[in-house]
Amino acid sequence: MSHKFKIGQNVRQPGLSYVGSKSTLDGLFEVVRLLPDDRSGEPSYRIRSAGGERAARESDLILAS
Repeated sequence: MSHKFKIGQNVRQPGLSYVGSKSTLDGLFEVVRLLPDDRSGEPSYRIRSAGGERAARESDLILAS
């Protein structure tokens, strides 16, 4: 599968408001790296917010407007 989002785009992770003990500003992240597809064939991303950096599957993200 090809990646839906590009490096530098802002995405949201709906329903997420905290990562560990740090707020993520309503789940708003920036895509910082495209990761290989996971075992199921779904694209993954490295995303960053003010609260930190993490990996996420494409199905967990939506484009921020």
